[in-house]
Amino acid sequence: MSQELDAVVLTRDIQDSGLMKGDVGAIVHIYKDSNELEVEFVAAEGRTVALLTLESSDVRPMSRGEILHVRELETA
Repeated sequence: MSQELDAVVLTRDIQDSGLMKGDVGAIVHIYKDSNELEVEFVAAEGRTVALLTLESSDVRPMSRGEILHVRELETA
């Protein structure tokens, strides 16, 4: 079960926010009696890229054997 401040991995692209499957975010709020989460995605310098309400199926926990990857964020 996920908790607030857990790192999570996006399971699908969210083009409106410039996010791609595999991007890493942090859970900042879990709504009670719902499958919804607030997840924050940040750029390397700490700037918030997106703060989104997502379904729990839109993200997954990070696993121990994964490695982080850097990509250039496309600007709209």
